[in-house]
Amino acid sequence: MSVPVQLFTAVERHTIRFHQVQRGTGDRVRQKRVNERTGQEVPFEEVVKGYPTEDGWVIVDPKELEDIAPGRSRTLEIVGFVDLDEIAPVYFRDTYYLAPSGPQYTKVYGLLREALATANRAGIATFVMRNRQYLAALKAEHEVLAVYLLHWADEVRDPHRELGASLPDHSGASEQELRMAVQLIEAMAIDWDPADYHDTYQQQVQALIDAKRAGGTLEPGIPPPRETEAVDLMQALRASVEHARAGRSGDRDTH
Repeated sequence: MSVPVQLFTAVERHTIRFHQVQRGTGDRVRQKRVNERTGQEVPFEEVVKGYPTEDGWVIVDPKELEDIAPGRSRTLEIVGFVDLDEIAPVYFRDTYYLAPSGPQYTKVYGLLREALATANRAGIATFVMRNRQYLAALKAEHEVLAVYLLHWADEVRDPHRELGASLPDHSGASEQELRMAVQLIEAMAIDWDPADYHDTYQQQVQALIDAKRAGGTLEPGIPPPRETEAVDLMQALRASVEHARAGRSGDRDTH
């Protein structure tokens, strides 16, 4: 079954972007492509890709990369269907919405979405976009189909190799400490609503810009909390549980 679709970005980032300027002058600083040997600027159309080897550079033209792109199309080739819960969160990258590319494809598009939702599974697929091949998971998301781009297995680092000696020892906590920690988690249990969360750091950055523009300053943020010492771990856990429960009680009293 083939479903012609259009791809739309599902998210937008709101990072405040700065330009590089020289301190004390306000002059804009720009980057240029410069020949390392001659010091002369190189036009964009003369830039090709080079892969370093012991014998020198292997030069590859961008057109050659286009010619060998797998499939040379944007076809999502589904190889099978999996339970999305089986995919560890570390594998997820970006998200795109899919839409039928014409009214004549809405029925088959809707059928695929309903089937995926009913089966509670995601289609694992590969496709090519912007001269790169991607691994993806196709899933029913509300009223649409969504594609989650995934990392390849060799892109995800092994935590045992990366953390090494820093990997925590699971045998260090006592049963009482574990029980208290679980109580703290349960006392702070909440319902998930993404609208409840906002990028407060970006808000502070904008506030800093506004304050400096007006000739003022901004108070520093709250310093990080003191590290919990191992000797008073139980005391800290008890205090945290009591604080969380008191907060919940206060919330109920105000509603």
